[in-house]
Amino acid sequence: MSDNRAKHWRASGKKVLLFGMSGLGKTHVSNLLRSAGGWFHYSVDYRIGTRYLGELIADNFKREAMRVPFLRELLLTDSVYIASNITFDNLAPLSTYLGKPGDPAKGGLPFADYCHRQAQHRAAEIAALLDTPHFIARAHDIYRYDNFVCDSGGSICEVVNPDDANDPVLKALSDNLLLVWIKGTEANTADLVRRFDRAPKPMYYQPAFLAAIWERYLAENHLTEATVDPDAFARWGYAQILAHRQPLYEAMACNWGVTIHAADVAKIRDAEGFDALIAQALETR
Repeated sequence: MSDNRAKHWRASGKKVLLFGMSGLGKTHVSNLLRSAGGWFHYSVDYRIGTRYLGELIADNFKREAMRVPFLRELLLTDSVYIASNITFDNLAPLSTYLGKPGDPAKGGLPFADYCHRQAQHRAAEIAALLDTPHFIARAHDIYRYDNFVCDSGGSICEVVNPDDANDPVLKALSDNLLLVWIKGTEANTADLVRRFDRAPKPMYYQPAFLAAIWERYLAENHLTEATVDPDAFARWGYAQILAHRQPLYEAMACNWGVTIHAADVAKIRDAEGFDALIAQALETR
C-alpha cells in the first residue's frame, strides 16, 4: 500500500500541504518549488491577511494614524492612502493586527480585545484552509499547474481536531492534498525559542488554552491585566504553545498524513529533492 502511494506520488500531479511550527522550512520549501516552475504556491497566512482580515488590518493602521494630527488631517481629506503591504515573505501586518495582551503603554491590548482578535483569526484561518480546494482548481484551470503546495500557518493544529475522523477541515484537505508534517528536533525547538526570544511575535492560541495560561501567568507573577509586559507574556506563552502543539501535529501526521524531518528539509535544493523526500516518507509510512 505504501509502495503504491509512493508510485502514485511520483507519477501524478502533486498536491501537498505542509504543516508544523513556523521556522522549520514550510515557506522555504514552498518558495523553492514555486521558483522551480510548475508549482502553485498557496499561502494560508497570506490569504488570511488579504481576503479575510485585510480590511481589519488596514482599519487598524488608520486608527493609529488618526491619533497623529498631521496624518489625521490627510486621512480626513483623502490625501493619503493607507494599506497593508503583506507578502508571502512578510506577514508582519497580520501579526501586528493580532497583537499581544497587556499594558497599553507597552503596546499591549486589553485581554477582551485580544480574545476578540483571536476569534477573528480562528474564523479566518478555517475559511482560508477550506479555500484550498478552490485554489487547486483555480491553479489548474487558469495557470495549468498540476502541482500545488499549500503553505499552512503554524496554528493549523489549533483549529482542527486530528482525532476526529469527521473533522470538516481535515477531511476537505486530505481529500485533495497529502498532508506533510515537518517535524523538528529538540535542537530545532531550542533554536526557535532563542529566535523568538530576540523578537517575540503575536501567536494564535486555542481559546481554552489561552484562558488557562493567561490566568496562570497572572497568578504566578502576581500581575493584573494592565501590568503585564506584552513581550514577556509572549515569550512565556511561546514555550507553552510549543509543548501544546507537538502532540497535535503528531496526531495530524499519524491520522491524516506523513512525516518528514526538518534536518532533511534543510538539505532540499530543488523540486526533485522534495519529490524524493516525500516518496520516501510514503514508502516508510
